Amino acid sequence: MNKLFSILIVFLFAAQSLAAEEISIKFHLKFGFVKGGEAEMTISDTVFNDRPAIHYHVMGKTTGLANKLYGVYDIYETYVDAETRLPVKTIRNVKEGSYRRYTETLFYHDVDSINSTRSGWRAVPDDLLDLISVFFYFVHKNPFENLQPGDAVVYPTINADKISDVSIKYLHDEKIETDVGKVDCHVLTPTVRKGKVLEKSDGVKFYLAKEEKVPVFIEFEMRVGSLKAVIQHYKIDGVEQTLH
Repeated sequence: MNKLFSILIVFLFAAQSLAAEEISIKFHLKFGFVKGGEAEMTISDTVFNDRPAIHYHVMGKTTGLANKLYGVYDIYETYVDAETRLPVKTIRNVKEGSYRRYTETLFYHDVDSINSTRSGWRAVPDDLLDLISVFFYFVHKNPFENLQPGDAVVYPTINADKISDVSIKYLHDEKIETDVGKVDCHVLTPTVRKGKVLEKSDGVKFYLAKEEKVPVFIEFEMRVGSLKAVIQHYKIDGVEQTLH
């Protein structure tokens, strides 16, 4: 369950191309009708190695009974180059029960290499992404008006110091009811490895607001039910925004 919670945290945030505002997006995580946690992301402009960059900061934690059972408090940070949208640095700070893991990774795309505090220097595939930047990259590089239902793109992606291909498929458009109103959405399915928890490898549906390109709802189809993430607020510079 802890691993699934962590995957859900990083899947929440495929957001829009951003300018010089600070964005805040917060979700409640629910199993059935029971709240089991919350996740929040902030997105802000910054500078990395004297180049314009974007900083994504994601925090996810269990609450209430779920916290007593699983004790998750995870932080993921990714810095991407503002022009290429490729990651230049990632931080993974995981606390799940008694498990602890802190890893920093630097990306050197000019020589297709990374340097990780966990595994050191190694060669990697061209244009390697991580689990946060992969969704931003997909949205930035693939205008939805150019996509047909069923279209998918595969990217090499690093997660927990392991590299594998992640496929993101565009399913269809749909209007859904959320806590912040009815929202027209693009529906995406990222591939997730099938295991003891997930019912099937494509058992994740990801709803992205069409106009704002903000995630508003996500659902995991699990063997024992569904785990849902429901948007609670979307703020720019501290001001609540309306979704359409």
